[in-house]
Parts: sequence; C-alpha cells; structure tokens
Amino acid sequence: MSWQTHTVFNQPMPLNNSNLFLSDTALHEAVMREGAGWDLDLLASIGQQLGAAESLELGRLANVNSPELLRYDATGERLDDVRFHPAWHLLMQGLCANRVHNLAWEEDARSGSFVARAARFLLHAQVEAGTLCPVTMTFAATPLLQQFLPKPFADWATPLMSDRYDSHLLPGGQKRGLLIGMGMTEKQGGSDVLSNSTRAEKIDGEMYRLVGHKWFFSVPQSDAHLILAQASGGLSCFFVPRFLPDGQRNAVRLERLKDKLGNRSNASSEVEFTDATGWLLGEEGEGIRLILKMGGLTRFDCALGSHGLMRRALSVALYHAHQRQAFGKTLVEQPLMRQVLSRMTLQLEGQTAFLFRLARAWDNRTSTESALWARLFTPTAKFAICKAGIPFVAEAMEVLGGVGYCEDSELPRLYREMPVNSIWEGSGNIMCLDVLRVLAKQPGVLELLSAECNEVKGQDRHFDRAWRQLQQRLRKPLEAQGREITQQLYLLGCGAQMLQTASPPMAQAWCRMMLDSRGGMLLDERLQSDLLLRATGGMG
Repeated sequence: MSWQTHTVFNQPMPLNNSNLFLSDTALHEAVMREGAGWDLDLLASIGQQLGAAESLELGRLANVNSPELLRYDATGERLDDVRFHPAWHLLMQGLCANRVHNLAWEEDARSGSFVARAARFLLHAQVEAGTLCPVTMTFAATPLLQQFLPKPFADWATPLMSDRYDSHLLPGGQKRGLLIGMGMTEKQGGSDVLSNSTRAEKIDGEMYRLVGHKWFFSVPQSDAHLILAQASGGLSCFFVPRFLPDGQRNAVRLERLKDKLGNRSNASSEVEFTDATGWLLGEEGEGIRLILKMGGLTRFDCALGSHGLMRRALSVALYHAHQRQAFGKTLVEQPLMRQVLSRMTLQLEGQTAFLFRLARAWDNRTSTESALWARLFTPTAKFAICKAGIPFVAEAMEVLGGVGYCEDSELPRLYREMPVNSIWEGSGNIMCLDVLRVLAKQPGVLELLSAECNEVKGQDRHFDRAWRQLQQRLRKPLEAQGREITQQLYLLGCGAQMLQTASPPMAQAWCRMMLDSRGGMLLDERLQSDLLLRATGGMG
C-alpha cells in the first residue's frame, strides 16, 4: 500500500552559490566610477565566497546560537567574558582578512580605499549583519587611536592594523589582531549624552579612575572600549582596555547581555565600572567632539548595512520570482509583480549611486568640499535609507508569500535586523536635527547644495520642482519640518547622482517614481527588462 499524498513541485530552490558582486551591476559600476576599479578582482572573489551556501549557513548558525555571558569561571573567579558559536568566529575571520575594519587607514592606503572598503562591507552585510558591529566600531575608532593611543599601549599599533582576527582572552599587545568597542549610553539618557553620570577621577597623567555604568556597551569582548565620562573639565573620552598594562583584568563588570529583537549574533551588554582604569584621549571636555568624529563613520556604515540587507532581500525575491509559477506564468512574467520588482530595483539603483558618491567624499575628506559633502549627506543617508529598509524587506516577503514569513527563509532575519540601524548611533530625529545643524552652521553648505543640484538642472522637471520646494523650506527651516527637509535632501542627492550617472530613461524614471507625489507611474517594458537584468548581473 502506498501512502504518498502528493508530489512536491513548483517550489523554488533557495538562493545560494551566487556571486554577490558580479550579480550586482549597479554596485560594479559604482565601484569603477568612484575610484576603486583596482579592487574589482578581489571583490569578485569575495562575492563568490560570501554567496556560497557554506557562508550563508554560517550567517544562519551565528544567529540561531546567540552569544552567552560567562560572568565567572569554574573556580568562582570573575571572568566577564562572552562565548560565541564557532560560526561567529569564522565570519569575523573573513571580515578581518578582507580588511573591512581598517583598509582605509593604512599609511600607504590607495586612492579609492574607502570606496573599496564600502563595497566589501556591503557584500558581508548580505550574509550576516551582527558581525559588522565590532568591525564598524573598530573602523571608526582607529583614526582616533592613531592620533591619541596612550603610551602604555604603543605596542597595539601593529595588531590594530593587521588583517588577523584574534579571539584569545589576552592583553592587546600579545594578540595578532584587535577590536575596539564603544560605550556611550546610560540609563538616564540615550542620545542626551550630556546627562551621563559616570565619573572620571584623575589618578596620574592621563590615567583616570572610572565609576559608573553603561546601559549599552557594544561588543563587550573587545580589547578596549572608548567611553564617555564626566571629568572635572566636562564630558570626556576615555580609552578603557580589557587588560591593564600589568596584565590584570580591568574592573569592567558585565551585568547582562541584551535580549534584542534582531542582531542576535552580536553581543550587546550592560556594564558597571567599579574603579576601572581609563586613559584620557585628547583634553578634558572634548568627549563629544571626539565621539562625533567617529559618529560620522559609524552612521555611514549604518546606511551601508541597511542597503546591503535590502539588496539581499531583493536578490532572494528575484530568484524566487524567476522560478515560481502562478496562473501559467512565472511570477517575474506577471505584469503587476514585474512592476513591483522593477520599482524595488530602481530604488536600489539610486541608493547605490548615492552611497558610493558618499564613499568617495569620505575618501577625499582632506578636501574641504568633500568633507562638507560627507558631513551633510551622512546623517541624511542614515535617516532615509535605514527608514526605507523596513518596508522594503516586508515587500520582498510578500513576493515569497507565506514561505517568506517562515524562518526557513532568510527574510525574517533580515526584517528583524533592519530597525537596529535606524536606532543605533542616533535615531531618526537625531539625524534630522544633525542635518538642520549642518545647514544652519556649516559655512558654504548651501552653496555646495546649490552647485550639486544646479549641475543637473533642466534634465528632469520633477527634480527641478523638488529642488525649488526645498529651497523655499531652507529660507526659514523649522525644526518640526526636520524629517521632511532631510528626506527631500536625500531624494535630491540620489536624484542628482542618477541624472549624472544613469541612462536618461532610468534617471528620469527614478525621479518620477521618487519625486512625483501624484504617483501612478508605470515603468515601460524595456526599462523593466533592463533593470531586472542589471539586478542579476545579466543572468536573470
């Protein structure tokens, strides 16, 4: 007797063993255009490795096996360590081997290294996002430490710039590679760091005694953290190593790990400083200024990370739609579905062009104009792209239907991951207030913005109208309109890049889709085909 109830068919294969770089035409073009063409071969190799089934499985394993807090060892001694699944360590090895944590800070860094590093970051984001947190903070902290590294830690300079990942519980000078974390937030104030109550009392020279707490202490297994504390001269920045120069553990007590919505592979903690030792960076009272220098870098990575998650969600949706049949056609052949997928692809075309123009501005940050471009558009990008990611992944889920809502799919993890980038390093309102501050206080910013928009003036009526509307708002910007101003600034930044770099049909379609409030725009068949081919590297 046969008990077979049905035959399984019309079930798409999961997306694995693809090249994450070569399948993304917009990314390939952006890397070339913005000055990192020298990295194409390595990016293709990284894309092949990360797109493999084995790498994707590491991402899954790292998230279903969350880190574990080890407060004590077997003898009862304080340990204050974190245990990770082996998948975490393998992913971290790949990130460090690809220099995502320090590529742009090499003494002989090539022109375009910031762009190349952004592309590598973007590829890793499509596989596993939690491991990007320690990499981002290390990347942001390194230039500050290159300037202010305390003398007792001079031997950290070499492992800080290495391509090795070293998870051993050892003093930093004995390790092959280092990670740096950050601790800013306290219970009584998140973005309002001026309310910090952690106290710093001078011991000798740059050495201080720290007493207090941090409500969010990122990557507690890091070799050192940069923290804010109140000194006699005001809020200051301190270097707090895990091990002191004499080899003893610093008095940083891990109280618990956060139970987060997403970002499950990454350890975020609460800590108390019980007479911990820290070294002052810069001068007393300079804490916020130094932290803001790092904040721009971490905020850029938030936008990059969200874009990477969106790109992966689109890739999964496209791969499914090319296989799944409904009503006699594949999903990608259905007119309404084809419009949805094409519009999602077009949205990412604009984001890619904009983000890599921003990466080039960071690469050329010694130029006053580039530094100002980065200062204005980094919080703009973080606000707009991180916000856009949540509904974008939800749309990708709908392409897969019920399968996309189940944990067998990658999409639930991508969806849970999305809000962290919008919250971390300053939530939406903080980004908008920062944009308004730049517009009001940075000399030359309005002239820079005018030059950017006037360069493409007359190419598209929707863009020209949006620019006139923003100019009117900027005559007397109101704080209550901060979100509208920031969003419009982002759209104009993307639109300007599309009009400069994309084909006229694609650029004009982007402007109409994103800037015409009346809606109702349909992409024609030729443009749909072009977009879907570009989104699969010509293989779809």
